[in-house]
Amino acid sequence: MPNLVLADLVADIDAGVRRALAEDVGSGDITAQLIPAERLAHAAVITREAAVICGTAWVDMVFRQIDPRVAVHWQVADGQRVEPEQALFVLEGPARALLSGERTALNFLQTLSGVATTCRHYADLVEGTGVKLLDTRKTLPGLRMAQKYAVTCGGCHNHRIGLYDAFLIKENHIAACGGIGEAIATARRTAPGKSVEVEVENLDELRQALDAAADIVMLDELSLPDMRTAVELTAGRAKLEASGGVNEATLRVIAETGVDYISIGALTKHVRAVDLSMRLRQ
Repeated sequence: MPNLVLADLVADIDAGVRRALAEDVGSGDITAQLIPAERLAHAAVITREAAVICGTAWVDMVFRQIDPRVAVHWQVADGQRVEPEQALFVLEGPARALLSGERTALNFLQTLSGVATTCRHYADLVEGTGVKLLDTRKTLPGLRMAQKYAVTCGGCHNHRIGLYDAFLIKENHIAACGGIGEAIATARRTAPGKSVEVEVENLDELRQALDAAADIVMLDELSLPDMRTAVELTAGRAKLEASGGVNEATLRVIAETGVDYISIGALTKHVRAVDLSMRLRQ
């Protein structure tokens, strides 16, 4: 499962920032107009808490679109751990532009850093097991690509990006197709070369998926003993992904069953923004 890299996101960042500025700045920042247009200033952005940083390119794009005269001087990089009160970047340029872009820039940075920080926490919990932690499609609307990039900055991995780049055959698909074997065969004919994953709820369904040569089998809320048995039965014929009932208390023991992947919706769904602050100086 390939991970997003920043180079894949240039168009998405540009469009996402334009939408964000349109909803915040709109026809113009009337409060910023209280400041003389010629006045210059600089500002420092710090973090109030420990975090893993993500979103530098979004911040750069905000100020590029607001006013290209603004200079952004980074003191950290995406994926870097930071401590409370640490400076993240310094801005220099027209005071109006610094203040108009502040909220949008920090919204991106604190949200994506929140995802990266959560992912780093979960990745640390399974260190040494060899399992890969995967995100899901449970993302904030409009921020799918950004959040999935943040997942990689935190040391976790991307599942499929959307409904278009890989098959994930679930219970309702199986019922509509007439069975696991039929669903997998149809997927192979429909889009040859695309990864085919099927969700199973018991060991009998696992055997059917293996017989039909699924690339990945998702073990949906199987018990730990059944997961261990699934690993033995599969013996490398497919990758195994554990899903459902995953939390901090169960994560490590699930990883130790020998599955290849564990998918966790909370990596992107339960977002808590990192506390950041900007201090303006003239």
